[in-house]
Amino acid sequence: MATKSPAKAAATHGSQPALHQKGVQIQEFGTVRQLPVGLSHDARMYSCERLNQCLADTQILYSLYKKHHWLMRGPTFYQLHLLLDKHAGEQLELVDVIAERIQSLGGVAIGDPRHVAEITVIKRPPDGVEEVPAMISRLLEAHETILIAAHDAASRADEMGDDGTNDLLVSQVIRTGEMQAWFLAEHLVDTPLVEA
Repeated sequence: MATKSPAKAAATHGSQPALHQKGVQIQEFGTVRQLPVGLSHDARMYSCERLNQCLADTQILYSLYKKHHWLMRGPTFYQLHLLLDKHAGEQLELVDVIAERIQSLGGVAIGDPRHVAEITVIKRPPDGVEEVPAMISRLLEAHETILIAAHDAASRADEMGDDGTNDLLVSQVIRTGEMQAWFLAEHLVDTPLVEA
């Protein structure tokens, strides 16, 4: 058995990081590995495809929340600034949960923002600042887009026996989205504040 020279041993165990490494792609996006989770390849593939769409759209919704949180204006600034930041944090938690579900099914979670931008179905906002009602309406439209898809995906995952994906979509994505949409929609009601 060959032993390493002292110079090579020092190089491999030294404190210098091994920088600029290149590797080969070991799993392509859109594929699933076989994991012992008790689900068919087709069920896992279907769930990963739907979850990746939900993940991309949720990442965009998170970004919209942060953008509108920063750009909020007017007399309701304080309340909406705080509310939008709270909702953004909840969306960010969903991003992580959805990505981990994809990975647990043997898939590859979409993570690169450039890839997310290619597959999201959420409409792109203007680069500048919109009026407050337009910002809220934009968030509500994004929520509804995600919720419609999540209801459909949850139902189909249930039909395919994927209880975990169904549960994630119903108990986390849908319930969070419905609650947030309710809170936002109430800010678009024109009602007197002092006298009726």
